[in-house]
Amino acid sequence: MRFHAGLFLLGAVLGPVSLFSQQSDAGMSLAAPSARVEQAMAAAQGESGVKHPGAVELSPDGKQLAWTLGGGRRDDGGELHVGSSSAPAVTDAVVSAGAGCKSSAPRWSPNGKTLAFVATCADKQPQLWLKAGDAPPRQLTHIKGTLTEPAWAPDGAAIGFLYVENASRSAGALAAMKPPAGVIGEDGVEVQWVAAANSQTGALTMLTPKGLHAYEFDWAPDAKHVVFVAANPPGENTWWIAKMYTVAVGQPEAAKVILDPQNTSGSLHGLQFAVPRYSTNGQNIAFIGGLMSDQGSTGGDIYLIGADGGGLQNLTPGRKSTPVYLAWTDPDHLLFSEDVGGKSHIGLLGTNKQELTSGWTAEQSISSGRASLSFSFAPAARQVAFASAGPTQAPEIFGGDFRGIRAISHLNDGAKSATKTVSMEWENEGFHVQGWLTFPARYDASKKYPMIVNVHGGPSAETGPSFASQSGVLPELGYFVFEPNPRGSYGQGEAFTAANRKDFGYGDFRDIMKGVDAVEAKYPVDEKRLGLTGWSYGGFMTMFGVTQTTRFHAAVAGAGISNWLSYYGENSIDEWMTPFFGATVYRDPAVYAKSSAINYLDRVKTPTLVIVGDRDGECPAPQSFEFWHALRAFGVPTELVVYPNEGHGFVIPAHIRDRTVREAMWFEKYLQ
Repeated sequence: MRFHAGLFLLGAVLGPVSLFSQQSDAGMSLAAPSARVEQAMAAAQGESGVKHPGAVELSPDGKQLAWTLGGGRRDDGGELHVGSSSAPAVTDAVVSAGAGCKSSAPRWSPNGKTLAFVATCADKQPQLWLKAGDAPPRQLTHIKGTLTEPAWAPDGAAIGFLYVENASRSAGALAAMKPPAGVIGEDGVEVQWVAAANSQTGALTMLTPKGLHAYEFDWAPDAKHVVFVAANPPGENTWWIAKMYTVAVGQPEAAKVILDPQNTSGSLHGLQFAVPRYSTNGQNIAFIGGLMSDQGSTGGDIYLIGADGGGLQNLTPGRKSTPVYLAWTDPDHLLFSEDVGGKSHIGLLGTNKQELTSGWTAEQSISSGRASLSFSFAPAARQVAFASAGPTQAPEIFGGDFRGIRAISHLNDGAKSATKTVSMEWENEGFHVQGWLTFPARYDASKKYPMIVNVHGGPSAETGPSFASQSGVLPELGYFVFEPNPRGSYGQGEAFTAANRKDFGYGDFRDIMKGVDAVEAKYPVDEKRLGLTGWSYGGFMTMFGVTQTTRFHAAVAGAGISNWLSYYGENSIDEWMTPFFGATVYRDPAVYAKSSAINYLDRVKTPTLVIVGDRDGECPAPQSFEFWHALRAFGVPTELVVYPNEGHGFVIPAHIRDRTVREAMWFEKYLQ
């Protein structure tokens, strides 16, 4: 139930429904921005000249680098470059499947002679392509369906990938759900498998059982086995109770469970896991395990288990940070990345639980285009590479020995963020809390400014460092934007992440308000012009927050949850709730009622705009209807905007822009 970070880059919320002037492709009217908002949007997007490297992939010998360059901050495809890893530049050779094709997910073969990549052309169908030597790229697969996360088998004979045959939608809960029809949960359910394409012929082999929905996988060093994470379909709902399997290549129906957290004792019991990786000798599998609210939003501790399922152990118990991604350097050591209270860290951990170096730490993001805080690692060269950016660091490719990581590209020399962002830290109720404060454009310390508090989704997630604020147009309009990481977030260890279990909207909201006090004590914020917003869990916190205080004078709740009891039966991902609430709603309705805004709406005075997609499976539209209906009944200024054909993560450009306009117009109306 995370906030989809890629969306808020253009703004996240909306404004008065009365200002209609355009029609979207989906048939809804779009809001017309005021001249001031139009000007601010143009200024905020003036940063479009900044180059954003996406996927980054080192060759096995560490000498070559493949990387993508696109116009956005998400790696949804772009221009694929190949060049020297010592100084990647836009003049590097371009590898393309043809005019108009977008490239993503570059992967070097084990011998480093062939580059595989995913190309999506005019037919919108992703396919695997291969580029070897001076020969032109050739298409390897001819599938119909989704194709993601390619990975070469260690012997180079095949390329594995996640595959949904004849897919009609992207796998996962962020995508728009199909309109309900037929036998719910049985008709039209699409299952994701691990498939492998022969690297010479492209012939497909299924590696995992067709009755299981697979989420992640990794090849064993012998290329004869695969470890994968899977659960019974429908896949968007069952990741939270997934199991770890191993299977021999060619025998998919003989898959064996080696880990089931629901029936495992110890610190992993009832929790989630991700990023399984075989050790270089094939004897062990390392992974990240912890309390996670969304697939892809990984965080927890580093665990180790034998390839036969024995010897489960936590390598980082009690750690005051959040490991996120990992790779084996040799049979006894793991390179890993983690969130550390607003910073990213890369370190080296032994299977004996001892760290070998101080590693690399920076107030910057990390990504190789694979997953959260992912990096590319070349074991033979002991080199690492990734794209990175931060409040004072424009996007660049970083790399080198993991004890000497540095910027190796010069894509954005001289580029500066249009706004200033600083890390804020404060104490509350025994917790050390961190967040980000973005200043208004053209900041003048002698003036007072309004401030918007933007709460991230999850709750198991974190707002991390970025080159430009994820709050889009608001700083250009003269607002401070405060993005806290309260208890329940990543970055402070598993105890901190679990500290809001059975307590949604209480301790975490007090952390946020204490952070607001800390900002006001240091910077010229106008207490009478505070706004609150968020998406997903942040949408819930907005709906619940306005029932707990009248300090906010405007709010925008995106894809929120107003009634946890009814939500349990409406959403497509109810399996995520038991780890956080301790029981199903049918077993303990009181704990759900305690955090339901619907029970306290007679207290609300804050004008609140409500936004949602009509096909949102994570936070269904009826939740927004309930909240809006109640506010209207109590005479609180409110508006509800439902976007057609949108899921939890909006994808229609006209709708994304419209949300930006509406958010800005709403806050302008009530705070300026």
